[in-house]
Amino acid sequence: MRRFRLIFALVAVLAWLSPTSAQLPAPAGSPKDTKAAFDAPHLHVQLVSPARVFVPPRVDAGLYFKLEPGWHIYWLNAGDSGAPPHVHWTLPKGVSVSALQFPAPRRLPLGPLMDYGYEGQVLFPFTVSFANDLKPGPITLHAKVDWLVCREVCIPGKAELDLAREADPEAVTPGEDPDDYGIWESVENAFPQPLPSNDEVIFQPTPTGFRLAVSTGQRETQAAFFPEDQNILDNPAPQTVTPVKNGLVLDLKKDPNLTASPTKLRGVLELSGGRNYEIAATREVSFGVARIESMPAAAPAFSFAALARIVGLAFLGGLLLNLMPCVFPVLFLKGLALCQSGAEERHKLRAHGFVYTIGILVSFWALVALLLALRAAGATLGWGFQFQSPAFLSLMAGLLFFLGLSLAGQFEIGLTLTSAGGSLAAKQGYAGSFFTGVLAVIVATPCTAPFMGAAIGYALSAPAAVTFAVFTALALGLAAPYFALTLQPAWTRLLPRPGAWMDILKQAVSVPIFATVIWLAWVVAGAYGTGLVLALLSSLLLIAISGWFLGRWPAKRWATVVAILILFCVLGLTLFASKNMVTAPETLAPPEKQGIWQSWSADAVNRALAAGQPAFVDFTASWCLTCQVNERVALDQPEVMQAFTAHNVALFRADWTRQDPAITQALAALGRSGVPVYALYTPGQSTPQLLPQVLTPGIVLDAVAKLPTSATQAAAGSSKQK
Repeated sequence: MRRFRLIFALVAVLAWLSPTSAQLPAPAGSPKDTKAAFDAPHLHVQLVSPARVFVPPRVDAGLYFKLEPGWHIYWLNAGDSGAPPHVHWTLPKGVSVSALQFPAPRRLPLGPLMDYGYEGQVLFPFTVSFANDLKPGPITLHAKVDWLVCREVCIPGKAELDLAREADPEAVTPGEDPDDYGIWESVENAFPQPLPSNDEVIFQPTPTGFRLAVSTGQRETQAAFFPEDQNILDNPAPQTVTPVKNGLVLDLKKDPNLTASPTKLRGVLELSGGRNYEIAATREVSFGVARIESMPAAAPAFSFAALARIVGLAFLGGLLLNLMPCVFPVLFLKGLALCQSGAEERHKLRAHGFVYTIGILVSFWALVALLLALRAAGATLGWGFQFQSPAFLSLMAGLLFFLGLSLAGQFEIGLTLTSAGGSLAAKQGYAGSFFTGVLAVIVATPCTAPFMGAAIGYALSAPAAVTFAVFTALALGLAAPYFALTLQPAWTRLLPRPGAWMDILKQAVSVPIFATVIWLAWVVAGAYGTGLVLALLSSLLLIAISGWFLGRWPAKRWATVVAILILFCVLGLTLFASKNMVTAPETLAPPEKQGIWQSWSADAVNRALAAGQPAFVDFTASWCLTCQVNERVALDQPEVMQAFTAHNVALFRADWTRQDPAITQALAALGRSGVPVYALYTPGQSTPQLLPQVLTPGIVLDAVAKLPTSATQAAAGSSKQK
């Protein structure tokens, strides 16, 4: 666009000097040389004041243009081409004139360009102020006005205009000039107002531009932003409006030549109903709930190509999710069930695979429906949000402990986790397949496999239909390995024959199940304190007692009833403890105490960047196994820490173990909805670099090595001076 502006400026200068320019009045030498109005090519221009006489301390006046149809003049920021009207005043002693006030503009397409300006008629008001010792008599305000009027071509023009009135300091009112007052009243220009004190507007840089968040206390459906500064926006690009509960989110595309993101976005914001406001939006790293309550990120632009790519990533992520330590034991149990199937059950394998897939699909759909309902109610949640609930963590640990006792041989209940009563025996197999699918989804959520972060982030911010499509692909990917095995029963011949070895193997599988219970207890201790751990251990003891009743008297109905009553006690204890026994988290070797990591906050990151210091943010959670592995395998390695120190990178850890709206909003701003996420911020760049979700030392070292040398040296020098 700058090339267009340079060409335009050259043409405008040549046109100005050509004999076809607007015929101008002779230079002012006497009152006859100038006048209040002038007719130029394609417009009429005039100085007007509704006041019949000038009465101190001030009166209103204006510069008025009336344009031929199809022609326009320009706003303060003309857009991709053009220039606004200018006035140079010659004033009597004791008289001053304010700057012109510009009404809210319109978007005016001009070929491949987009201008900001006015058509029809427009009035630029100003205020004339007088000194206290103003003497009565005639006063003339002399103005040299220049403008640019455009259609397919642009014509510069200029004129010298006078506004003459009698000054009367003793007059009670200025009265009305009938001609000028009629013009003043006929022009209904909307002038920008200051933003109401209860409203708020902020912006966040994005890879392609800016995301403007506006809070007005009501749902907004229409908006247009006119930047005060040139070379900020790609002016012809559409501005996408996303209505939200208490305002809107406006996506803007930046000028391709913009190299550094501004600290403020200044301009005029037009809302529905002709409301226009002057705004100076401040830059935020993320839209925190404390700043804009319940303000979600804008939905990404929808396209079938993007949807197909995201659905493919979701399916691939679901496949890889089977290899995560959270899910693999569950898949192993289903494989064990295939080994235990006799030859007479081979024809049922396809049905089992179908039921297992249905269990996964129904669970994913229920989870997505819950997320969408909470999002519609104004909540901002991410993938794995249920692991931020102490009750869910405790119940999940109890469920896995109950399953582990069964696998270890204390009692036999099968995979349905129900009693083995005769009336349910026939249904147990298919129910077991269905609920194993449910269990796979439950334990999968804390493990965000590779390729899943972008897909889930896209889905949770997209329309509901797109969200369900993406999560359906994720569910099918998770179910695919077992379903494929049951779809071709001949493949099961590759599995070993049933035998005594299977009991030993089943008991061995209980070991990783119990290890998972230990991990969940560690998460509970770190996030919610030892009081809840005590309740959890007591619950596990009660579960072991219920398992003893089921194993000691397996065929007795009364033993099943006792076991169920004990399990209800476990449920009651868990709910009570989750509400009344949660304390501040215990600091089990917190990374912040190890010297180099700091607790994350958006302000802290901004301060580091303002000081010229790169920043690395580790979005993590103690219940995220992928996060814990990445920290030990990559981030905590000595060579990685040395690289961070050498480049003077500020390290921040955003712990999402417990619910934190600020972190949730920051993840949404990065296009993610779950952890792990690794963001490397560089001073002077509007968006951070996102590292892969599975880290190696080499990945981190390569990213740090690409940091600009000037930024790291400047930051290092600043820190040495301190």
